[in-house]
Amino acid sequence: MRADLAPLRLVPPPRLLISAAHKSSGKTTFSTGLAAALTRRGLVVQTYKKGPDYIDPLWLKRASGRPCYNLDFNTQGPEEIEATIAAHAAGVDFELIEGNKGLHDGVDLEGRDSSAALAKLVGAPVVLVLDASGMTRGIAPLVMGYQVFDRDVDIRGIVLNRVATARQEEKLRQALERYTDLKVLGCIGRSADLTVVERHLGLTTPQETVDVDGVIAHLGETIAAGVDLGALVDLASTPAHGHRATVAPVVVSAPAAPAARPVTIGVVRDAAFCFHYQDDLEALERAGARLTYFSALTAPRLPEIDGLFIGGGFPESHIGALAVNVGLRRDIARASAEGLPIYAECGGLMYLSRSIAWKGEVGEMVGVVPGDAVVHDRPQGRGLVVIEETAAMPWPRPSEAGEAPLRVRAHEFHYARIENLAPGCRFAYRVLRGDGITGRDDGIVIANTMASFTHLRDTARGRWAERFVAFVRARRDEPVFAGSLAGLAGGRAHLGEPAALFREAAR
Repeated sequence: MRADLAPLRLVPPPRLLISAAHKSSGKTTFSTGLAAALTRRGLVVQTYKKGPDYIDPLWLKRASGRPCYNLDFNTQGPEEIEATIAAHAAGVDFELIEGNKGLHDGVDLEGRDSSAALAKLVGAPVVLVLDASGMTRGIAPLVMGYQVFDRDVDIRGIVLNRVATARQEEKLRQALERYTDLKVLGCIGRSADLTVVERHLGLTTPQETVDVDGVIAHLGETIAAGVDLGALVDLASTPAHGHRATVAPVVVSAPAAPAARPVTIGVVRDAAFCFHYQDDLEALERAGARLTYFSALTAPRLPEIDGLFIGGGFPESHIGALAVNVGLRRDIARASAEGLPIYAECGGLMYLSRSIAWKGEVGEMVGVVPGDAVVHDRPQGRGLVVIEETAAMPWPRPSEAGEAPLRVRAHEFHYARIENLAPGCRFAYRVLRGDGITGRDDGIVIANTMASFTHLRDTARGRWAERFVAFVRARRDEPVFAGSLAGLAGGRAHLGEPAALFREAAR
């Protein structure tokens, strides 16, 4: 390996997309280890994740020490994807994009939403991480097929993963050297400590991993020992097929007009609620929000805030800790009843329900949503969604939206259903594609609270952050609303049972 990986900063920096033949091939393990190995050698590594995903970016962020950003054809146009990369290129030594699924997999039959399409769009050479379990000579026709299937995709190297023995590695290398012109950049052995554990919603998160920094350091050391990092950086230094799209750095979302003072939005962030897109949080700040982070597991009371955002995560894995934190649950229930603007996604929706049940454990939750979250063994909603806003949506419409119903492209991934839902609920969304809460509705609206299974993303195709901040600001500046929350913020309000508070809000 070259000793001079770090000192030379190239403009534009080397760019590489990591993909595979199929999902669960080890892309995240390899990408995390690669980011850690390059960062340890002094490179500034900017990571990206293709598609809608929360967990992989958490690992990439932890390994690189920099926020990871998503590149998603469903919620972004090609220009915005390129602009997202350009906006974060300053001072970067290496750009690492982790694909999703297999290189050519996607919803579109023509592959326009695949990792291959992303590689072509941004001019990124591709390295394939191939699960070699049980393979020898058969790896050659697999790779040859990938090379000829779409010749515009610039595949430059192979990493052999889960190789059992030195003998198998030798046969794999011989087959690839004889039948292909691709360089084998390295080989990774089969080992349980080189796998990020998967569970019902995907990989475990760094927050739930014991000695996570030690785990990432081990991955980095393993990749550095088994992969020719110098050759990998070299092959990434030339754009795919000799060209690269050039987009000047831009601000992805224009800032909102300055307000007299920013609104304060509480963001629940802990092991139970960790699904936040980095650019969504930045969009909230650009729109005029000051973000206050706190934990639903440990914070005894609700902080003094003007609005609340509860993202997705794994509340079912923390039922006991969430249930025992009665003071915070009652604070949130009372604040919702008093009109505090709250936006909750998926796990946040579950937390706002009356209870969560999973694997025989049942815990009382906030009680704003008049139903019970029951987690099943199989997904109850999974994939890309299209929703259409109804008149019940409390957030202000975008000024450019016109009169037609507003349609939003987003995604959902949940094993839970809201059961025993009270009749007569209002919903912000009509589901055109997907499952939502009822199969045809999503985004339950209670007072100024809106909670859905749908995960939004703030992009040019839908500026939810600006709309939510505008809603929070409007509610904050209402004298009646401000006065009603003053007692709660000061800790003087009498907090009743969540169910009673829902009845009070519903009247």
